This record gives sequence, structure tokens and C-alpha cells, in this order.
Amino acid sequence: MTRAVWVKADDTVGDWDDRRARITAALEAGADWVLVDEDDVERVRELGDINVAAFRTDGDVTLVDDIDDAEGEAEDAATQADAIVVGKNGEGDATIDLPEDLSGSADLSTLRRDGDFDRGAYVRILGKEYEHFAETAAEEADHTIVVGEDWTIIPLENLIARIGDETDLVAGVTSAEEAKTAFETLEIGSDAVLLDSDDPDEIRKTVEVRDEAARERLDLEYAEVLDIERAGSADRVCVDTGTLLEHDEGMLVGSLARGLVFVHGETAESPYVASRPFRVNAGAVHAYVRTPDGGTKYLSELQSGDEVQVVDLDGNTREAIVGRVKIEQRPMFRIALESESGDRVETLLQNAETIKVASSEGRKAVTDIESGDEILLYYEDTARHFGEAVEESIIEK
Repeated sequence: MTRAVWVKADDTVGDWDDRRARITAALEAGADWVLVDEDDVERVRELGDINVAAFRTDGDVTLVDDIDDAEGEAEDAATQADAIVVGKNGEGDATIDLPEDLSGSADLSTLRRDGDFDRGAYVRILGKEYEHFAETAAEEADHTIVVGEDWTIIPLENLIARIGDETDLVAGVTSAEEAKTAFETLEIGSDAVLLDSDDPDEIRKTVEVRDEAARERLDLEYAEVLDIERAGSADRVCVDTGTLLEHDEGMLVGSLARGLVFVHGETAESPYVASRPFRVNAGAVHAYVRTPDGGTKYLSELQSGDEVQVVDLDGNTREAIVGRVKIEQRPMFRIALESESGDRVETLLQNAETIKVASSEGRKAVTDIESGDEILLYYEDTARHFGEAVEESIIEK
């Protein structure tokens, strides 16, 4: 499930300087959306590249799909919003009373009338009638934003249970801790959170919560080394990431997709070369490396800007951007392992002291591995086709 962080930056949070500070913090932290007033859309575009949702107030928000080809050439793209949101100064925020019969709702009528583009509904949950109003709005809105005055009484569980896949449920929060709760409620969680905070650190922490909620945790096992031998030279791939690796982090690589070996990043000091805490010496060009979506790529396919999965010794994962790939011919070892299920898997790793794997005895250089050692492995009894898991019989050996 993909999660998102919205940051509230409309005129209720202060003047333009206050709003700009929030938007800048959202951009720097990697938030997905900012929610602003329609008059600020152009100014947000000048600050950076981020999805912009605009409250519909007195007039219409200019949208990409609203502009025909002729007008589109003349209209400045910076004035366009990615989504409109109704509910501010309306029924959604209780400025206007809800009608007893929702068929007469002005907000709902606006949602239904707007064209084929992203639409949002903003609802303050002030009672059961507003909960019902949010459920009805969700039938029309691409994004349904629900905000409670007291987080302990927000009926988020009811809304998660009742609102289907037709809308993204966005829960209003004021802290990263509340965001974590929103993402975990009913073990399903909201699709997104709308953060109302001036604190740049809180915005950054909320984005970190988003990332953690989206990451998987892998069950790693120790596999016995059956054989290790010199295998001549091959084209070896070093993957250099755009982020620094922690000491216990590495990548999962291997000749067979069903069994990927944990290879440490070059974070340890060596008497021979300086540490390179952004690098994993990952094996030969034919080998697989695991990606954040649970798929695999050939090492030879990687290029700057791609994402790879970084894993620690406990199986916690995160994504990292590839900054550079170095391919050079180097002498290699062939390592054969036996998984806990008795399956034989293999990989090729460079014959060098600086390449480390995680053994049951601790971090160990490939040059020190012997038959009978146990090495950390991710085993998945499934076939792969173009990097995707498939239910079919494929023989790899």
C-alpha cells in the first residue's frame, strides 16, 4: 500500500511567510502534497516540484484538464493545481450547516459537477452526521480529508472500514506520532495524512513514518556453505548509492532469484583501501539484486536514478537511489549454499578481502569463507519473470 504525506499550508496557518516556510519544509522533507488556497498555487510552483491541492473558495481553480489546447498555450502552467478540494468555508468545515437531506448539499453538488480530474473533499468530523457526510463525499472524491478536533474521538476506524478503494482517505494529524497511529489503525490505516504543523522536524519525521509504513520486513535465514571455489574473471558490478549505508546494512544479490545472499556495504575500515559507505560490491553482471517493490533487477540493468533495496541484518528494508554503477573485470569466487529447505543456490562474488558477507560468526570477508560456514540468505521459493514473482516452473542452476 502506497502512503502519502500532505502538509496543510492555507491561510489558516498564517501569512505568506508562514505558509512559504511550511511549503519549503515539505519540499525539503519529501512530502507528497501541499494543501493551499487557490491564490497560492502559482507561488508554490515557483518554490519547487510537489503535488499541489487547492481549496476551492470563491472562484474556480484553474486545472490542467479544464484548459483546451488553445488556452493551454497561453496559460502559465504554474497557475494550475493538481487537485481541487471543496469543504473550506462550506459544509465540510461547518461554516455552512449541513442540510438534513444530503442531496441538497452544496459541497457534494460541486464535487459531482467538477470535471474529470482529481477532486478532494475536506470534512471536519464534528459528530456522526459529519462522519456520514464524509462517507457520502468519498463516493465522489478522489481524496477524502477527515480532520477531528480531538484525535482520541476521530472515528477513523469506522471510515477505514466503510470507505472503499474509490477514494484515498487522508487523516488530519498534528504530529508524526499521530501519523503513525493513522497509518496503523485497523492494521490497514489511512492512505495518507494531512499534517498541520509549523515544525520542520515534525514534517521530516512524518515523512519518515510514511516511508517506514511502506517498507517490508524480510525473514532472513542462515544457509550452509556447500562449496566455494575460484571461478576465473567476470564483469563485476559495484553499486554506489546516493545515501550512506549503516554498518549493518547491505543488499541482497545472487545468481538465482529464489536465493539472494546478504552482501555488506563497504562501511568497514580496511588496511588496504578506505571505506566507501555508499558502495556494495554486488557480484557479476548476470546476478539479481532485490528492489524496493519486492522485485529483482539484473545488476547489468542498473543505472543512475534507479532504486535498489537496502537491507539490515534484522531484515528491515529501505530504498536507496543508485548514483553510479561501476563494471570492471575482476577475479571471482563461486559460492554454493544450501537453504534451510535443502535447496541449493549460488552466487558469484569478487575475490577480494573488502567484500564482506554476514556469517553466523559475524561479518566475514569472502576470502575467509570455508565450507560449513553459515551465511545470511533471503530465500523465496518462487520463480521470476522479468523480475516479477510468478507461479510457474522455472529451472535455474
